[in-house]
Amino acid sequence: MTTTAQEAPPGADQARQADFDAKVAANQRIEPRDWMPEGYRKTLVRQVAQHAHSEIIGMQPEGDWIASAPSLRRKAILLAKVQDEAGHGLYLYAAAETLGIDRAELTERLIEGRQKYSSIFNYPSLTYADVGVIGWLVDGAAICNQVPLCRTSFGPYARAMVRICKEESFHQRQGYELLMRMMEGTEGQRAMVQDAVDRWWWPSLMMFGPPDADSPNTQQSLEWGIKIDTNDALRQKFVDMTVPQADKLGVTLPDSELAWNEQSGQYDFGEPDWNEFKQVVTGSGPRNAERVARRRAAHEKGAWVREAATAYAKKHQNSQEVAA
Repeated sequence: MTTTAQEAPPGADQARQADFDAKVAANQRIEPRDWMPEGYRKTLVRQVAQHAHSEIIGMQPEGDWIASAPSLRRKAILLAKVQDEAGHGLYLYAAAETLGIDRAELTERLIEGRQKYSSIFNYPSLTYADVGVIGWLVDGAAICNQVPLCRTSFGPYARAMVRICKEESFHQRQGYELLMRMMEGTEGQRAMVQDAVDRWWWPSLMMFGPPDADSPNTQQSLEWGIKIDTNDALRQKFVDMTVPQADKLGVTLPDSELAWNEQSGQYDFGEPDWNEFKQVVTGSGPRNAERVARRRAAHEKGAWVREAATAYAKKHQNSQEVAA
């Protein structure tokens, strides 16, 4: 008896699952042509798309300051960083497409509110000091979260993260250098930096997601090797990394419970406002509506470019077919 694609032999699914599980257990990469559980694929589409959306939406709060940066050097640095974020989004959308979903569909899901992006980008950048604090804290948190993803189980995602993390490390250093220069300046500049730190500290801690006990996807993602560390473990790593940097910078982190714990060898810290986190994630943050509206407007204004590129590609393909 022959076997069709619709009629898998008895035990085929179990064998495929066993092979998948063995690869994950051996820390081998799952590639797009490999068999994978549907839940694994859907989880990756959600995570990679959210990551890509975050890179694109994340261009807005810093991009607003390009024209107002205080020197040509600072304008060039900020412009290069925003361009990097666009590239990161491109890498990640390309990785998502290997899972069988088109980036146009992902964009539609974003602007229709069916997919999310990082909660941090729903906060406003009120002063130029915010540019430095975003680089230091937000990109610093991103590094903590993303470096382990270089070892994630899905090959295209892991490979995209290698380059992204290199560039994010530069962004973090650039932000910290900017703040150091401002802290060497006037009293007003130092106050501006401290105000920005006060506003961005807690949202930066929320970037890692809810506490492990309230994170419905963490355990399964750990078992599949999609995630390497838990939300709480990454948050702790970020705090331990950032406190000495804050001391060197000369700013105070706005947490009265922040203290070194000799027994654990780590810093104790307070609990973020998880009610605020839920409001932002569900669309009621300070800039949720504005961020999505601007992304929708940019997508609509760029329609003619996409149409022209599609028409050109089709014309070029037709020319090649005629020549063949």
